[in-house]
Amino acid sequence: MKVEELEKYHLHIYNAREQLKQHVYKRSEEAFLEGDLARDALQTTDEIIARQALIRTGFSQCIGNNSSTHNGPLSDVTTGIIECSGFHIENVRFESRPGVWVTCNMYIPSSSSGPSPAILFLCGHHDRGKHDPEYQIVCQHLVQAGLIVLAVDPMGQGERLQYYEKEVGKSVIGPGVLEHEYAGTQCYPLGDSLATYFVFDAMRAIDYLCSRAEVDPARIGVTGNSGGGMQASMVMMSDPRIAAAAPATFITSRRAFLYADRAQDAEQIWPGFSALSFDHEDILLAIAPKPLLVLSAEYDFFPIEGTRSTVERVRRFWDAFGAGESLRLFTDKAVHAYTPRMAVEAATFFAEHLRGEKLQNFSPTIEVLEPSRLCSATDGQILADPSINSRACTIHDEIHHKALRLEQNRKTLPKGETEQLALSWLRNVVHKDRRGCELNPRLYMLDAQMEELSVYNAMWRAQPDLFNHAMIFRDTRRITERLPITIAVWDGGTRRLQPHWAWLREACAAGRSVMVLDVSGSGVLMPHSFHNKDPLSVFEVIHKLTVDLFWLGDSMAALRIFDVLRALDMAAVLPMTDSEDIQLYGSGRQGLYTRLASHLDGRVSHMDWENSLPSVSSLVKAKYYDSQNLVSLLIPGMLQLFDLPELEAAAGTKQHDGTMR
Repeated sequence: MKVEELEKYHLHIYNAREQLKQHVYKRSEEAFLEGDLARDALQTTDEIIARQALIRTGFSQCIGNNSSTHNGPLSDVTTGIIECSGFHIENVRFESRPGVWVTCNMYIPSSSSGPSPAILFLCGHHDRGKHDPEYQIVCQHLVQAGLIVLAVDPMGQGERLQYYEKEVGKSVIGPGVLEHEYAGTQCYPLGDSLATYFVFDAMRAIDYLCSRAEVDPARIGVTGNSGGGMQASMVMMSDPRIAAAAPATFITSRRAFLYADRAQDAEQIWPGFSALSFDHEDILLAIAPKPLLVLSAEYDFFPIEGTRSTVERVRRFWDAFGAGESLRLFTDKAVHAYTPRMAVEAATFFAEHLRGEKLQNFSPTIEVLEPSRLCSATDGQILADPSINSRACTIHDEIHHKALRLEQNRKTLPKGETEQLALSWLRNVVHKDRRGCELNPRLYMLDAQMEELSVYNAMWRAQPDLFNHAMIFRDTRRITERLPITIAVWDGGTRRLQPHWAWLREACAAGRSVMVLDVSGSGVLMPHSFHNKDPLSVFEVIHKLTVDLFWLGDSMAALRIFDVLRALDMAAVLPMTDSEDIQLYGSGRQGLYTRLASHLDGRVSHMDWENSLPSVSSLVKAKYYDSQNLVSLLIPGMLQLFDLPELEAAAGTKQHDGTMR
């Protein structure tokens, strides 16, 4: 047998490639059921109010909402005014946090007199942000219904590209979801979520509305679709100043969306939200009994089944307050969009509940404006505006500063105490929610040989519903000897033997057997891709399953570290193996799993690694980095307690590629 043939070996027992997905989905279902039971148990308005407080606190905890506490001056500037028929538009920007500028358009009805109701419009993922014709149309519907409207650009869109480079005149990462995911991935090990920055910008936009004499602070609503519907949902859970809400084309249920086999970008991932028994029902429940209109598209990729079920299940909470008429669901026969029909529904809904006027036969005249007229920054990009460029702060700047603060915080603790806390935390996240079981090993292909090496396969149950797999190599000249063993983990596992073949031969020639481990979802255990792309690509299957684990308060990295620990159990029972001498070897990014596992099990007699990450902080602090399959390496919150070099220094190891004894 040739090495390249061995790399293509197909498992003939069990559908092991699907087991990781089934494992994650089963655990998700258990969390969904727990949430259903918790909400079903609510009977009184006092219990509902208590749940609302729990939602607000829990959501804040999930997104790490301690990143931004600035409440300083907004330093708002109006850079232009556009006169339209029946209203005018002000091009505005304000300072959300020091150096963080939010670009806006404020639509004000000509008939506005005295403090009036206002709507915060939050954009979905159109690259042009608030300038997109779809969003202009919605805002013009709302303003012509007599409502002040503040439309804001999310970071990474419109005038707020965060990776904009003047030399190329564009974002080098790509606008919208690409920038969001790129920055958001770096937030996880900090114990942050990109969502916390989105929420804070939205709340500061409400601060800005409240600062305007034309606005009645007691009558502020919020709407937006897709990513804007998600932002509206976060505001509903975070800011009690919202008097009415109309989230569009986002509300469904975590259960329904789970089976859609689609990934979402980073600000839409709220680590631990499902583990706390929360779902989209809780997003809506958080605002009860205030007026709420859920807007949905029948042909959306956000499953309409989940939308209908969620709205119907929460209706009784509005009924409990005697406000059943204040909850509505409108569904348009459309694909994913904030459609004109939805815009009419939203305008009439807000006019009724915030202005006290029921609009009849509402059909405004719309004129989409050329985007450059709506810019509040010179040349349409805040990072290119010479009046503020030297004071502009990007999301990466904020992430980098947070990483430095955590690094300094870790240095303030006594070294022994730091190590103890770090190991206790790591041990907890690795073992939390894992289910013990017998290994029930299967050994097969027992007579294969290539060059001077013999090889066979092994499978065992890492957890009751998860197999791990490995190929075990040894020198044919030592086939009858009891040998010490090295467990090797590298990117691609048994599907990537050729790049490591020289190392394998050398290790076996030195008198060791080698177990090349496929951790869950790697090697022959790689799940089928969703879209016929590389399964390791951003938003593909491994990425989705990783963030599904984040929702459960877990991570792919923690699960795979547990796999390494179970491989130690398996190595100890392999035939002709000296269980008193088990070593670990890690190469490439996935070597991180062995480096962390080595600190959790005293059976590891020696640890080697090469071409591994120098540190997790180095990834977080880098403005540009290799994002391929990075999320599967990260444990949310780890940098609050330790980084790799610190843990290894405490154990007397080298800080980069090296050895641990």
